[in-house]
Amino acid sequence: MTGSLAGKTLFITGASRGIGLAIGLRAARDGANVAIAAKSVEPQAKVPGTIFTAAKEVEAAGGSALPIACDIRFEEQVALAVEATVRQFGGIDILVNNASAIDLRGIESLEMKRYDLMQQINGRGAYLCAKLALPHLKKAANPHILTLSPPLDMNPKWFSPNLAYTIAKYGMSLVTLGLSRDLAGAGVAVNSLWPETAIATAAVGNLLGGEAALRHARRPEIVADAAHAILARAARTCTGNFFIDAAVLREEGVKDFKSFAVDPSVDALLDFFLDAPLSEGVSKTGFHPAG
Repeated sequence: MTGSLAGKTLFITGASRGIGLAIGLRAARDGANVAIAAKSVEPQAKVPGTIFTAAKEVEAAGGSALPIACDIRFEEQVALAVEATVRQFGGIDILVNNASAIDLRGIESLEMKRYDLMQQINGRGAYLCAKLALPHLKKAANPHILTLSPPLDMNPKWFSPNLAYTIAKYGMSLVTLGLSRDLAGAGVAVNSLWPETAIATAAVGNLLGGEAALRHARRPEIVADAAHAILARAARTCTGNFFIDAAVLREEGVKDFKSFAVDPSVDALLDFFLDAPLSEGVSKTGFHPAG
């Protein structure tokens, strides 16, 4: 794989664990600066990891870390987090919109407070972080906004029965769609990235049913490697894309994805919002409710 993020400053939401942390660690191996903007300041039984443990991992990997307690639902907190990042590292080169909320219940059982939470964190959160980071991104040499959200597809099967989640997640993708056009003249790349399969994170384990389900997933490093490849590309010629991690890595010369499997002896589950696998060792049915 080519390109380096050495000296770049990444502002990553939800980076205390999972995919966000993996992206930060991959950048840290290049010697990048990583602002870890997340809510987790105290460890929890079902979702281990805090901004402070993540910062230690980033520094151990070779990067510089700034742990910031930040709930992206609140404009004031995001503004302070952005200011702290710029004060610490001198600017922001890359925004990674990773923070997300998920609840797959249908309209009859989903409380409106859970609906509102998903809307506030997902689409609105991505929009808000982009808005406040933008003045600094415009000053960067090769600025990128990368959002962890799926390709847009208006097939009703993706909306039923988990309508609220799809609206919220597609909201993040609409931010990519609109901003990629808005910011093309400014040279700010705006892309989305989505995993081909289920990814072994605490959230997915809790959603799918624990350790047994996680056997049918890939490790977060596959998304991190794909993100790294995208973020190292020239911003002016790489924008407006809805990337899938396996496809990105195939472009980078990766042919075997078994090294990313939690258990190479079983198929990984195809992720939400994708119709068919792109690589071998992936179940065609997937785990989405529309399955």
